[in-house]
Amino acid sequence: MHKILLIIQREYLSRVKKKSFIVMTFAVPLFFFALYAGMFYLTKKSFKDSHTEVFVLDKQGDFASKLQSNKNVSYTVSPLSLQAQKAQLAKSEAKQSILYIPKDILSSQKAELITSGKTSFVTQEIITEQLEEIIREKEYKAKGIDLTIIQSIKPKVAIDAKEITADGEEKNSNTAIAMGLGVALAILVYLSLFLYGAQVMRGIIEEKSNRIIEVIISSVKPFQLMMGKIVGIGMVGLTQFVMWLLLTGGLFITATILFVNPQDMQEVAASQPGGGNMSTVSKAMAQNGSAAILSSIQSFNFTEVIIFFFLFFIAGYLLYSAIFAAAGSAVDNETEANQFSMPITMPLLLTYILSFGVIINDPNGPIATWLSFIPFTSPIAMLVRIPFGVPLWQILTSLALLIVTFLLVTWVAARIYRVGILIYGKKANLKEIIKWFNYKS
Repeated sequence: MHKILLIIQREYLSRVKKKSFIVMTFAVPLFFFALYAGMFYLTKKSFKDSHTEVFVLDKQGDFASKLQSNKNVSYTVSPLSLQAQKAQLAKSEAKQSILYIPKDILSSQKAELITSGKTSFVTQEIITEQLEEIIREKEYKAKGIDLTIIQSIKPKVAIDAKEITADGEEKNSNTAIAMGLGVALAILVYLSLFLYGAQVMRGIIEEKSNRIIEVIISSVKPFQLMMGKIVGIGMVGLTQFVMWLLLTGGLFITATILFVNPQDMQEVAASQPGGGNMSTVSKAMAQNGSAAILSSIQSFNFTEVIIFFFLFFIAGYLLYSAIFAAAGSAVDNETEANQFSMPITMPLLLTYILSFGVIINDPNGPIATWLSFIPFTSPIAMLVRIPFGVPLWQILTSLALLIVTFLLVTWVAARIYRVGILIYGKKANLKEIIKWFNYKS
């Protein structure tokens, strides 16, 4: 045990002192913050810069006077013919369009929007909605329906989603937060397991190629060396994770409270195509601003998510690192290691892809449930499901199966590792690896 602790200390200190570790620890939160700020700024700016001047040629007669200019579109009735207006548009460098309203628009319900380049989808949507509203008013009037009564009826339904617990108590469903958190955890766990598992494999290949392993193995057992490397690199990963969470969370919360105007959030959300089809929860958040968002966040059980995140991350990391360690001992360079990387990470990749559709849309369905019980897929599948609410017995069963599988895989990996780290210049295949496993001590 003492030797394993020394190897853990060696691996941990040698990696946290590297300049690359320090740079990555601070660069990643800054990168995500810059990405968040850049996306918000560019989205807001793009809708501000999307203003279009539209020249209206109204052959029907009374449509042009009812079109209303806004921050995205301004209408000007054109005195020119369609051909003359097209010629002027071709020479203009400004953002302009021609709206040609035919005489039979009420029956054909078609109009033409002509631009010098690609037509903005936002501009098309605004013009289409206004033309539809004008036609609708005319149809109401033709059928003798009082338009003022219809306009006065504007129902706004906000669904307050609740769920009943096993104790019969009601609590907020927080579906939007659960979906966002589920996607974030899927990305985080997939990248972290692949990143730190690959680090274990690279570390073994590096020591093996430099023949350092021969010196180390003279004083410790192969199993002790393997476990020391796995746990040491895992502790480095946890340290980096905690710092990433604290720095990224602090930057996001501070920037949202101090610099983001709730009205800007509403405008950006409403200006996007399909903004009218936003989910009820998302629309409420956009309309109520920071208060609604903070209220939903405060009512969500983050403690449970964080605790199980670390448990499944650690267990999943140990499982995949043991497999990566065995693969690293079987090859002499990273080029040969690539043939093992894809089969090892295939279960994670499959679950990662399914998490964006199948698991999030039906977190308690049979596919999501079975994926959360299979040890090679549960580190992602279960963490995506937990924000939606999972029975405790399922979480504990999944965790127990993951730990038991880790112990079994570690035993198998150690038998391969003890032989593989001393084999040089021989390309390993499945038959050779099975032979290593069957070697007597």
